[in-house]
Amino acid sequence: MTSAAERRARAGQPPAQGGPVPAVVREGHRAAVPGPPVWPGSSTPLGARFRTGPDGVAGTNFALWAGGAEAVRLCLFDERGRETQVRLTELTHEIWHGFVPGVLPGTRYGYRVEGRWDAWTGARWNPAKLLLDPYARAVDGEFALPPEVYGHVRDWPDQRVADTVRDERDSAPFVPKGVVVHDDDDWSDDRRPKTPWTDSVIYELHVKGFTKLHPGVPEELRGTYAGLAHPAAIEHLTQLGVTAVELLPVHQFAHEDHLLRRGLTNYWGYNSIGYFAPHAAYSASGTAGQQVGEFKRMVRALHAAGIEVILDVVYNHTAEAGELGPTLSLKGIDNRGYYRLQQDARRYADYTGCGNTLHVVRPQVLRLITDSLRYWVTEMGVDGFRFDLAAALARSMHDVDMLSPFLAVIAQDPVLRRVKLIAEPWDIGSGGYQVGAFPPLWTEWNDRYRDTVRDFWRHALPDVREMGYRLSGSSDLYAWGGRRPYASVDFITAHDGFTLRDLVSYEHKHNEDNGEDNRDGTHDNRSWNCGAEGETADEGVRALRRRQLRNLLTTLLLSTGVPMLVAGDEFGRTQGGNNNAYCQDNATSWVDWSLLEDPEWRPLFDLTARLIALRHRHPVLRRSAFFSGRAHSADGLRDLAWFTARGREMTEGDWYAPAATLGMYLSGRDIPGRDERGAPILDDSFLAVLHAGGEPVGFTLPGAPWARSYEVVVDTSLEEQSRAPGAVHAAGSEITLPARSVLLLRAL
Repeated sequence: MTSAAERRARAGQPPAQGGPVPAVVREGHRAAVPGPPVWPGSSTPLGARFRTGPDGVAGTNFALWAGGAEAVRLCLFDERGRETQVRLTELTHEIWHGFVPGVLPGTRYGYRVEGRWDAWTGARWNPAKLLLDPYARAVDGEFALPPEVYGHVRDWPDQRVADTVRDERDSAPFVPKGVVVHDDDDWSDDRRPKTPWTDSVIYELHVKGFTKLHPGVPEELRGTYAGLAHPAAIEHLTQLGVTAVELLPVHQFAHEDHLLRRGLTNYWGYNSIGYFAPHAAYSASGTAGQQVGEFKRMVRALHAAGIEVILDVVYNHTAEAGELGPTLSLKGIDNRGYYRLQQDARRYADYTGCGNTLHVVRPQVLRLITDSLRYWVTEMGVDGFRFDLAAALARSMHDVDMLSPFLAVIAQDPVLRRVKLIAEPWDIGSGGYQVGAFPPLWTEWNDRYRDTVRDFWRHALPDVREMGYRLSGSSDLYAWGGRRPYASVDFITAHDGFTLRDLVSYEHKHNEDNGEDNRDGTHDNRSWNCGAEGETADEGVRALRRRQLRNLLTTLLLSTGVPMLVAGDEFGRTQGGNNNAYCQDNATSWVDWSLLEDPEWRPLFDLTARLIALRHRHPVLRRSAFFSGRAHSADGLRDLAWFTARGREMTEGDWYAPAATLGMYLSGRDIPGRDERGAPILDDSFLAVLHAGGEPVGFTLPGAPWARSYEVVVDTSLEEQSRAPGAVHAAGSEITLPARSVLLLRAL
């Protein structure tokens, strides 16, 4: 017989007077083996912690925040997958907890949480679904997404209300489990590099993609944490001279259903579900907790080479998507407690474009995030974080608020305020674009820098004022509240978008392999293909592209701020024009190391390494304070000056006019601050001349007080830079700038 509630659901109506929506039982979950005894244990810390309990008995303490739950069952799994359930009866401040003697490291576990099902009000408890512990230190198994993994009935006849009808099929066979891990490292033998922001050069890479094709890494280690820790991988980083690797997400993540149905996966990993667990698929040593030790060894190896480890973290949303998404963890623990819901609580507030947004204002959510951050710093050894869609984390109730609880907690936390914090300063919600607005503790991805430099080198800037700001540290964005030039993370490319080579090879995206009819990915690439779309045999076009790459990299590494490179850009990696390769876990995304041995591309690596070394040697290229533009000595020499092609200083009118040529003088006599021994910082002075025009142009070298003569240091018109240094030109003389080139000269 069909109940009245079920009839209302079929009609697309909410339950009468808030009554229960019918539960649909297709297949009851398996009966569990009787469980072991459980002692009261402790409500802190959250998660599963192996320890010695009363009378010296070894076991594991389990603690789970589930504010509105009616009951919590801990589910333990043996080697054959048989489930044993333990009911946690102790409840302290909405935390269910218990100590289970005899549960040792390596034990797999999950939770079933009981409560009311009323999706119309956001209540989505469903004990048929095995839930991952949000604090699990390791995860074993892959997420599959059959119908059993969803809390609602996906194939309900009326799809308008499908998410309101509970599915009671057991999900345990289809979801990974948490793993009890014994943390016993003290890190006393580790030496963090603690590189100052001013000295930092960031290198964004994907753990798997960086080593998957590396010929020097043993095949069994390729694509893993151990592969990144291998001397052959680290040697490339040290030869290049970068000071930090920024790892694309390594928190345990899941793949979206729409990708799995197309035979693809979420390669980038921006779909987190385990904020304490290193992604198990990147482990060469095993997934029963071994991934934790392997990750730590990787961090130690990078630290020993002087390289910091920064994690790209996704705390703004989870892999559970919206109301039609799977029930994997937080949704089944306390949906209303973890996620931002709309006024119609059945729906999710989505500031991320991924279906849901974590409700960071709530204490339990803020605790989850900050506990995770501290764990990765103190127990996993990392040196900083880049926060994906950080504006979503800074929202209070609705609006982005730079006095939000999240930012306030970070600012006063004795652990987190000491590490590198990088914001992606936007989300997709109203008022979400916040470049330049984060407080002084933070640095930011500066997309204004990216867009301006791209436009300059394709000769598309309406005036050069914007370029002047970007080259000199973006003071218009960051010179407030004590912020410094290193608040700007300067980048021209990132994982999201064209590679550097594709930026000069394609004017249009080519994302057909993503299976979305080329609709995905940005249309605003600000790219120029140099006369031919895609790969070409035309040597003239190829030579121009290589020159443009040299121009872009030279501009980046001479700019004030913190430069960020993307793995492989330094030797011409291509994705075939795909500007949204998030689902391409294949040669499209993996770094092609054969390019490094190709005579066409090896010189680009050599130039990049040379520029980074030049930056490290010269503090004038990595200032800790903004330029004043004022004369600090009687001869009228200023710390920063700008010149037209005629060799005269730029006027106000020059800044508001289009120009293909720009000269930037950096004085080494006027560097603020002192060295470690308190002595003034003195350096060489440099003149950088950028010419984006398609024809050669004469440039008159500035005379006194700027210099008596100039020595060429870098000339991007040359394929081989070994021929560039040494030439000296008298001040006041006119030199010829080749089309589309950068000339860096040392003032003598």
